[in-house]
Amino acid sequence: MSENTHLYVLWTNDNLITAEKMVFMYTVNSLVHGWWEEVTLIIWGATAKLVNENTDIQEQIKKAQDAGVHVTACKACADQLGITETLEKLNIEVKYWGVPLTEVLKNGERLLTI
Repeated sequence: MSENTHLYVLWTNDNLITAEKMVFMYTVNSLVHGWWEEVTLIIWGATAKLVNENTDIQEQIKKAQDAGVHVTACKACADQLGITETLEKLNIEVKYWGVPLTEVLKNGERLLTI
């Protein structure tokens, strides 16, 4: 079996300390230090609202993107919260994640949920 080098991080926790001290610290350092070749951060649920409202979090997302983290968000959540356009302006890919997340799980990909 080939080594899996892509980490998916499903971020649903809107706690600011968790965002700073886990989500962004780990995703960025994972690429900087070569722990993973690819990192995808999936914004889902309450985190979409947090990203929309918090400029410090928006800056952390920009830094993560600059480090190579692919940042994406659940379109259903963004649409329901009325923030799809805001997320897209932050260069966050907004798409329906139900089917892709199911594929990640069924394929045994590396998924960290926070």
